[in-house]
Amino acid sequence: MTHATAAGLPQGNGREGGKRRFSTVFEPWLYLSPALVLLLLVLVVPLIFGISYSFRKFSAFKSEFVGLGQYEALLHDANLGQALMNTLWWTVASLVLQFFLGLGLALLLDRNFYGKKVVQAIVFLPWAVPSFLSGLTWAWLFNPIVGPLPHWLFALGLKSEPTNILADPATAMWGPIIANVWFGVPFFAITLLAALKSIPGELHEAAAIDGASPWQRFMKVTLPFLAPTIAITVMLRTIWIATFADLIYVMTEGGPAGSTNTVATYIYVSAFKTLDKGYASAVAVLLLALLILYAIVLIRIRKSLVRYS
Repeated sequence: MTHATAAGLPQGNGREGGKRRFSTVFEPWLYLSPALVLLLLVLVVPLIFGISYSFRKFSAFKSEFVGLGQYEALLHDANLGQALMNTLWWTVASLVLQFFLGLGLALLLDRNFYGKKVVQAIVFLPWAVPSFLSGLTWAWLFNPIVGPLPHWLFALGLKSEPTNILADPATAMWGPIIANVWFGVPFFAITLLAALKSIPGELHEAAAIDGASPWQRFMKVTLPFLAPTIAITVMLRTIWIATFADLIYVMTEGGPAGSTNTVATYIYVSAFKTLDKGYASAVAVLLLALLILYAIVLIRIRKSLVRYS
């Protein structure tokens, strides 16, 4: 007689318990398996292939294993150094302008005023426009023959003559930055507005009763509630901007004289113009490593701020 029978328990209890444990542990993974397989095929497999390509040298009809040769070439590539600096400038300028303009629009749309729905639709419209079309439109706007912007800048005294800023290496980067700000502001406006709507109104009322000024209410009530949303949106938008190639390529193709050539456009040109897919993969792996490092640093800063707040 078994111990379970002697204790008056059903003999099948152990088997039923095993089934319950199996259901608890493996059943959720069974339901998730289609999505996991899709992610594996769409993300993980291409990533593995991309990293493996960075160790090979491709020619027209064959490829050969070169080990770390492509990564050694990165250290001596002056064009890559310029692309890294351009990427930093492009990313920081676009991110700062997008964030503060988006925050301002979110605070504005959080209030009730006449014509709010029309303003909200206009603000969110750029996010619905394809980036290729956005780049093409802004390239036309900066063209002094068909676009008004050079003539407006000349009339305001900002330029000595109505010329295309995209043709001047000193000012060319501002064209894609302005286009990217117009394209990306709705992202921050939408996400921050949603976060503002989740703040209880009683907190603002209590702070106002205590005599807090609008600035103090923003710093002590609004900003702490927005902090988690700001952290994740800034991290995501930074990654998207740094890997954003189509807008710049449509407007300038990385020129003139490489003044708008970022790492993303450099990868595209290396892979599809010069057909050096191995070197393009090595540059892409470098960009991936830098973005992962950035994300880790930002997450740790966020955790430290939460810990000491």
